[in-house]
Amino acid sequence: MLRIWSDRTRASQYCDGQSRRSFLQIGMAGMGSVGLAELLRAKDAAANSATASGNRSGRDTRCILLWLDGGPSHLDLYDLKPEAPAEVRGIWKPIRTNVEGIEISELFPLQAKIADKFSLVRSLHHDQGDHFTGAHYMLTGRGGVNGLLNAQKDPFVGAMAAAVTGPRTPGMPAHVGVPFSMSVGLRPGYFGANYVGLQHNPFETVNDANSPNFQVPNIVMPGDITLRRLEDRQSLSRTFDRMRKESDQKGTAEAMDKFDRAAFDLVTGTAARQAFDIDREDPRIRDRYGRHSWGQSTLLARRLVEAGSTMVSVHFGGWDHHWDLKTGMERYLPQIDQLVSALIEDLDQRGQLENTLVILCGEFSRTPRMNDGGNGGAPMSMGTPGRDHWGQAMFCFLAGGGIKGGRIIGSTNRNGEVPKDDPLVPADIHHTMYHLLGVDRSLHFTNHAGRPVPALEPGNVIKGLL
Repeated sequence: MLRIWSDRTRASQYCDGQSRRSFLQIGMAGMGSVGLAELLRAKDAAANSATASGNRSGRDTRCILLWLDGGPSHLDLYDLKPEAPAEVRGIWKPIRTNVEGIEISELFPLQAKIADKFSLVRSLHHDQGDHFTGAHYMLTGRGGVNGLLNAQKDPFVGAMAAAVTGPRTPGMPAHVGVPFSMSVGLRPGYFGANYVGLQHNPFETVNDANSPNFQVPNIVMPGDITLRRLEDRQSLSRTFDRMRKESDQKGTAEAMDKFDRAAFDLVTGTAARQAFDIDREDPRIRDRYGRHSWGQSTLLARRLVEAGSTMVSVHFGGWDHHWDLKTGMERYLPQIDQLVSALIEDLDQRGQLENTLVILCGEFSRTPRMNDGGNGGAPMSMGTPGRDHWGQAMFCFLAGGGIKGGRIIGSTNRNGEVPKDDPLVPADIHHTMYHLLGVDRSLHFTNHAGRPVPALEPGNVIKGLL
């Protein structure tokens, strides 16, 4: 077991007025509820499913999820309504893109030049206005939590996928959170692997990738441990394991070996250290992403999937705009525009866009009608308009990994209140993601009660994106 307790705690304040703290703990051994035999069956099923369906993406696809924690407004980003009443259409105007008929926020001029490389789902909904419920739906496909009972109930769909595929390249962590995995102030929150096994929780980089002395914990051997000592410990462990393996009927011993080996490779190998070393990157590329935390985190995510990680999430917090929407959007959207356009163009120029799925979304959207700045649980009336919680209509941005660019899936009504055409739910996004990753969509895992649970809720691959 490799374990670290960080002395760096973070508290996030949301509109419910609560602060939540959690310590980082990384364990790369211990099987939790799912045995190796079950994971191997899942992996074989995924491979067979990909082959049978002719899924091109089953070969090597990775995924980067850019998570806008707090809930971004569809009406101010990718589904503007210039003909709606003033309190609905908001502050900014849409601009044309390089794809006829697609318009996005005027604060996204860089993305407007590459709309042929991404697509938008505009008819997504789960109808939930609670941060926790919405995040749980978006990340696990299921509800069952709320602001009072917010503990994760089901695994993150990306954690299950990474558990099945493992890393695309040995020596890399399969599932990574940059700089950490967080949903509504909870770490790893709904990005956790839950009953699939804690060893499939995200490996968190923790520190700010934009800092001058950026380092990642847990990829360097402790000062008092040499490679020879580690190898000696492995040899001794193998000796003690022989009798256990002979009597083991559940594959647990074999599984422990597998994950111990992953931990050993991570610490002693060079692949992960080189991938996490962002200083190796061309300074001009770093400038393209933006010399800020969000931009450098996104660049780090690209380095990780390039090196062989399967699932990388990047956390961008601060989207709970009940008031002062103008200041928030004018601060955040240019950064999002820069990093998204840089990521898509960079992947494309490196020949990696076809096997890297990029998803941008949050837990829900915001109300079509703007408020007066004092609604939604604000601690005080700020006198500056904002938008409140809204899960009846939201967006999802997708690019790469087999996604065709320049497409709009679905639409909302005149005021952006509800889907008008082709309503979709989070499970449809998840089924599409699994299809592109080459993971069997009919997988089941055993929960803590010993019952088989489908990995995904009922849904469909969004064919219009492919």
